[in-house]
Amino acid sequence: HSAIDGFTRLAYTEALEDEKAVTTIGFFCRARAFFAAHGIRIDRVITDNGNNYRAVDFTRKVVSLGGRHHRIRPYTPRHNGKVERYNRLMVDEVLYARPYTSEQARREALAVWVNHYNYHRPHTSCGDAPPASLAPARVNNVMPSYN
Repeated sequence: HSAIDGFTRLAYTEALEDEKAVTTIGFFCRARAFFAAHGIRIDRVITDNGNNYRAVDFTRKVVSLGGRHHRIRPYTPRHNGKVERYNRLMVDEVLYARPYTSEQARREALAVWVNHYNYHRPHTSCGDAPPASLAPARVNNVMPSYN
């Protein structure tokens, strides 16, 4: 599961066991806390049309926390392009970049990569700065990147 802030491109990712609505709601709440720690308030959530996002409970949770939920038109992933591009980078650069000895090793590599993506990797859309540099609240407990 991944969430991207549309302005800063700051990303929040978790490797979760399923795509059930209850799992997605938990993910959304943790993502919201992550973005809030960076000074980002969620006004609108744009998702695809997976069952977990079509669930009434998911939309209710987004609305109850002050957001609006918009689903993209079916079969038009370009409308969700920021997260689709992020997912492609994640697949190419970490998930399938090399064989892993276990799922735990893959998850650990993913955590390091997401940290690098947010705090160290320059992005052309951010003026060659990392996404976290555009966030309103700077975080001072950033782990160093080991890649």
